[in-house]
Amino acid sequence: MPRSWAGTPTRWPSSWSSCCRWPPGVSALDVGCGPGTVTGLLAAALGADHVIAVDPSAQFVEAARARCPGVDVRQAVAESLPFPTDAVDVAVAQLVVHFMTDSMVGLREMARVVVPGGVVAASVWDHAGGRGPLSPFWRGVQAVSPPNQETGEGHLPGAREGELVRLFREAGLRDVVGAEATVTQRYASFEDWWTPYTLGVGTAGDHLARLSPAARKELEAVCRRLLPPAPFEIEATAWVALGAP
Repeated sequence: MPRSWAGTPTRWPSSWSSCCRWPPGVSALDVGCGPGTVTGLLAAALGADHVIAVDPSAQFVEAARARCPGVDVRQAVAESLPFPTDAVDVAVAQLVVHFMTDSMVGLREMARVVVPGGVVAASVWDHAGGRGPLSPFWRGVQAVSPPNQETGEGHLPGAREGELVRLFREAGLRDVVGAEATVTQRYASFEDWWTPYTLGVGTAGDHLARLSPAARKELEAVCRRLLPPAPFEIEATAWVALGAP
């Protein structure tokens, strides 16, 4: 059974290690868990039997189950969570809101399954501000795209300043607070950075997959020129919001 918070937290823990200081028995839901990176951190902090997770991709569900034994991982969308009302203390959507078919419905579903006094938390890269990890890729796309062609992910829900907080409030969440979080990723080579885009995952991967072989080579060459010599680091910032149901 979920264990309610003594009060509504005013902010998300400063690091995932802070999860270990949560009261015993706290339960969490990872929405859009992907291959289980955040799910695994939650399971390590709270115990696998106190964590549940969902993702619409059957492949990601299989990967998350293998990565996080003992966690209840199900194939489902955020807009229709297969859990009862007041099922968990915390629901998180890490870099997921902008991929939801209907972000408002998804956030309301997250609020529904969280107990009174619990926490709903989400983050979205600052794509509109050009501070997301994919920004160098989209700058390369803009350099080779026809004029006035829309590129990037800045138009997606929650991807610009203040929008994620607004979505939380419109979804009916209370005591909503916003913040931003910055991380740095080091790449040993250009190929280390470029290869994930060739796998066809996400908006950037879809864009690359639709290009002709010649256009892909042109974009790769432009990105090589835009990025610093390897090894290099890319700093990325995400908007963060949390609130109470």
